[in-house]
Amino acid sequence: MSALYSLPIVALLWLLHFLPLPLLAAIGRGLGRALMPFFKKRQAVVALNLAWCFPELDETARRDLARRHFAGLGRSFLERGVLWWASRRRLEKLIQVVGEEHLQAELAAGRPVILLAPHFLGLDAGGVAIAMRHDVVSFYAAQSNPLFNRLLLRGRQRFGDQQLLSRKEGLRATVKAMKSGRPFYYLPDLNARPRDAVFVPFFGKPAATVSALSRLARVADAVVLPCVTRMSPGSQGYRLEIGEPWPDFPTSDAVADTARMNLWLEGVIRTMPEQYYWVHRRFKTRPPGEARPY
Repeated sequence: MSALYSLPIVALLWLLHFLPLPLLAAIGRGLGRALMPFFKKRQAVVALNLAWCFPELDETARRDLARRHFAGLGRSFLERGVLWWASRRRLEKLIQVVGEEHLQAELAAGRPVILLAPHFLGLDAGGVAIAMRHDVVSFYAAQSNPLFNRLLLRGRQRFGDQQLLSRKEGLRATVKAMKSGRPFYYLPDLNARPRDAVFVPFFGKPAATVSALSRLARVADAVVLPCVTRMSPGSQGYRLEIGEPWPDFPTSDAVADTARMNLWLEGVIRTMPEQYYWVHRRFKTRPPGEARPY
């Protein structure tokens, strides 16, 4: 999408961000459901992902789950305007944070911290909540649309002194930032190239998964805190949940550590399956000799 065509969309997002969140959320859900028929390729991706991950559900149940997912996508898209332009006071009311004492305790003890933040639809709201409280380090991939790229960067840097690294800057810069006291807001769970990943189970299917969590935690002597953001039911905002440090992590076996991460993620997904980022081709990279499914 060119910057010219995206200008009206950005203007609409700015106007809509003034609406009360329950009304904006209802509009977003309706938009997601209405646009679903126009995204045939993404529908097919979601359908395959759900069939592979939830074989116990019949086709009717998976179609209903897909519709709820697209409704959530629509809501999360419209609510980006709130994250980009709403005041700190409004955001603090909309995003509830639970478990921050776990993060505070580790930082007070001088331990490097990795916040393990999987790709749920509320991910950006969680990032804003963390940024309003702490200066963090995280990775950033430039967007193809220059206007949206500027807005995303502004949204992630509007509070505090946030350090955004490209993946090319890699391990050394990330470890240095963590050791200086910045928590690492880490998004671990999209498809990866074989050279960057190991194949470990994800809902029983081999999935190319980056093993960097284990390596980073070991090199930086960092603790891992699970960090999950949920869209609250009833359009009442978001709930960021920071868990206790993972015990006995990392080990000397990066593959086992990565499998443990995926198993934990499966458990969280089952508590809110419609909020995981199913439009991503999670199983695109396959083991040698196995055909691509999409």
